Amino acid sequence: MLPKILTVPHMMTESAQRWPEAIAIEEGEHKISYRQLDALRMQAARAVMALGVEAGDRVAVWAPNQWEWIVAALGLQTAGAVLVPINTRMKGMEAADIIKRSGAKVLFIAGDFLGSYYPDMLQGQDMGDLSHTVVLRDARGSDKTWEQFMALAEQVPEADACARMDAVHPDSLADLMFTSGTTGRSKGVMSVHSAVVQAFDSWSNVVTLGPGDRYLIINPFFHSFGYKAGWFSALLRGAAILPCAVFDAETVLKLINEKKISFLPGPPTLYLTMLSSPKLKDYDISSLRVAVTGAATIPPVLIQRMRDELGFKVVVTAYGLTECGGCATVCDPSEDAETIATTSGRAIPGIELRCIDEAGKPVPAGSAGEIVIRGYCVMKGYMDDEEGTREAIDSEGWLHTGDVGILDERGNLRITDRLKDMFIVGGFNCYPAEVEKLLSVHPAIAQVAVVGVPDERMGEVGCAFVLLKEGAQLDEKGLIAWSRENMSNYKVPRYVRIEKAFPTNASGKVLKRELRDGFKP
Repeated sequence: MLPKILTVPHMMTESAQRWPEAIAIEEGEHKISYRQLDALRMQAARAVMALGVEAGDRVAVWAPNQWEWIVAALGLQTAGAVLVPINTRMKGMEAADIIKRSGAKVLFIAGDFLGSYYPDMLQGQDMGDLSHTVVLRDARGSDKTWEQFMALAEQVPEADACARMDAVHPDSLADLMFTSGTTGRSKGVMSVHSAVVQAFDSWSNVVTLGPGDRYLIINPFFHSFGYKAGWFSALLRGAAILPCAVFDAETVLKLINEKKISFLPGPPTLYLTMLSSPKLKDYDISSLRVAVTGAATIPPVLIQRMRDELGFKVVVTAYGLTECGGCATVCDPSEDAETIATTSGRAIPGIELRCIDEAGKPVPAGSAGEIVIRGYCVMKGYMDDEEGTREAIDSEGWLHTGDVGILDERGNLRITDRLKDMFIVGGFNCYPAEVEKLLSVHPAIAQVAVVGVPDERMGEVGCAFVLLKEGAQLDEKGLIAWSRENMSNYKVPRYVRIEKAFPTNASGKVLKRELRDGFKP
């Protein structure tokens, strides 16, 4: 199934030839065949070139899951540009920082979404080299519309776009994805085309994604789960993509019933919410075939309930991080519920996986060690950060994940802990240092320490322990409200504790474990 040339645009060319009349994207009543999507991709590539985008230039997309997102991404990658997805939960200051640091020349942006007109959030922000903004839907005033953008294709001959695509090679940069960092600033992860194609061809094989599947993509396109394991994998395998912009249990159940959804990956919270819905029995969900989950500890009973109550024939768990393209291991669907729930499976073909001790030596099967990964899926490096790249990837090419795990004798990986303080909120990696940096600008805060605490629905959520400036007034409700105005929703602490002092060690370092252990909801 691998395309002859391991790039995203060449994959699309071959898929369009293989399944020309099959539905590639279905959103509401709007249906796009593989043949039509291929034509739209080429039109978008020509339009991007008309805006002056050259090979290697960065182009950002800040919008929810919708068909234009996919066309824009395929078009810019066909033109040799590098895709920069931006988290839709970010506020204007956060998004502008990524636009500027990436050097993006063009931005595809949402119009009205979640009660905000996204271009308004960027007013007054420094966005560096950005020269063109295209509003995908519901543009206001003089803002450039999607239709106006696509019309620019007339200025560039198709032969020029084909030549640009032919110049895209497997080792060309495909995307620049910003991941939250332990130092308080996100890092730009650079991945090449061949890594995307090879890893998710293997992933698609294991999870049995194929023609005829109808894939409801709830995982956001700005995330590897929604982009690489999402629409890219669907197009690689001839499946139909049904984008879902916002998760709501009843809406999802209705779509499964009406659209005969067969393929539904997501974090454990997705399935828990569906199972707890009082409307579950009101819908026919018998079309469901495959679930892929991970990103949190999963009780075996959930796997069994997904099979028994939601009707999934295949339930698979996986493990990955942005630095390895989002995919390193996948669990064999034929495994028992205990193995699927408690492990993330084995390394995908062509990828090496080890658990090592502090000296860098592999630990025996059954022993805990830091998870390290080597192979084609490992990032090219962090953008403009040679030191960070050297810290992440050692001289032998091993990516140090910062996660602690155990490999069993069959090579199945079980995640046991984290070397870093990162915690996972409903499938999203949340780094305390980044949240602390955002909270520290609050005028009442003298010092803040953020830890992850257990949450029945989300897996983990943040708790901010706060020391106030002398004479300042602030309560839990006030800080949470301020946080919602200034940071992505998943980063907002669900709990705030105003403290008189922090426990520290002899060198003055805050003992976060003591804060975490003393937490009470």
